[in-house]
Amino acid sequence: MKPTRRIVSQFRAALPRVLLLLLPLPLALSGCGRNRFPVYPANYHEFAYVSNGASSTVTVLDLVYLRQDRVIQVGRQPTGLAVNPVRNEVYAVNTGSDSVSVIDAATNRVSATIGVQRTPYFISVAPDGKRAYVANSASNTVSILDLDKRRQIGVVATGEGPGMARVSPDNRTLVVSNRIAGSLSVYSITDSREHPLELREAFPGCAGATDVAVVANSTSELSSGAKAFVACSATHQVMVVWLAASPNSWRGKQDPSLQHDHLLCFLDVGNTPTHLAVKPDGGEVFTTNFGSDSISEISTWTNEVLGTYPIGSKPASAVISEDNSSLWVTNFGADSAAMYSIDDGRVEASVHTGSKPDSLAFSADEHLLLIADSGSADVAVIRMQGKDGPTLFTMLPSGGHANDIVVKSFHAKL
Repeated sequence: MKPTRRIVSQFRAALPRVLLLLLPLPLALSGCGRNRFPVYPANYHEFAYVSNGASSTVTVLDLVYLRQDRVIQVGRQPTGLAVNPVRNEVYAVNTGSDSVSVIDAATNRVSATIGVQRTPYFISVAPDGKRAYVANSASNTVSILDLDKRRQIGVVATGEGPGMARVSPDNRTLVVSNRIAGSLSVYSITDSREHPLELREAFPGCAGATDVAVVANSTSELSSGAKAFVACSATHQVMVVWLAASPNSWRGKQDPSLQHDHLLCFLDVGNTPTHLAVKPDGGEVFTTNFGSDSISEISTWTNEVLGTYPIGSKPASAVISEDNSSLWVTNFGADSAAMYSIDDGRVEASVHTGSKPDSLAFSADEHLLLIADSGSADVAVIRMQGKDGPTLFTMLPSGGHANDIVVKSFHAKL
């Protein structure tokens, strides 16, 4: 007998945000530490935004005063969030209403709603802040959004069941993971109005392809190529693809073969890799292996797995500190977050959170770590520099089934 809509909804609410892509398509305060909190100028603002799938809202948390600022009504079942790097805007993908809500961070109100195609989950914003890309999982397409004009300017076909679209650091390439097809699609980004994306290559063999990380080549030239790491979530592997260097770059001129996309290798990690976290220096990528309670460390230089280590129950998401020293992982099955020392190769701290912790983000200066608890409708606020190390400072309310969390900071005009 087919499950009722209510049972399916309850099942979805028990899953981390990235594992939603694996479903069939329609488918107490701790004591203050010895270090004081930062002192900010009067015109400084910093907010965390939490998408609440069950209540069709985005909760705004004021990180200067550590309180809830407001709750914004958006489209149905918001999932992925993204921040514009050059303007004060945040974008919420509404999976249930096939749209993107544009939130003005200065007023914390929805300033526009952009229609896309069927069942989007995540959004990626270009480095220059002018375009965004949304993979539409039920229509096998990618929507190209003009963020100045607030509209969809193009739609391009992908493989079956696209989930993630990621832009390369040089803004030349878009890569899309196709979950059902088990593949990666690679596109050139153009200035053409008629053809803003042009398919360059497709790489099969990555069953359950979900999360994608794009790492720039380690030269001063952004156009010298990059690598895409793809979590093959139906397996225990990560696919590594070389993304073409510009023919005009130093590297492209030295080796013409690097002007073409090509498959580099498949790497064995733990079972069900769900999330990829890149060190800020680009030297390593870490996977959270949801099915084997572990993380795997991958060298982006040599394309090899340096090790796989136990981390906790059902690790879901991860974030790395700006100094490249610490990896924080949410343990979805243990209601906790673990801090893994990258240099020392061991877990150095574990902090209790709310129920089913999933996505996480640092505050701008990393004195706070924010963890969205999908099972308890709250956000765990971890103080990073307390007397006894990282400690749970407080819990702030969010909404039903928190799917994602991002942080935006800015100085307002006086």
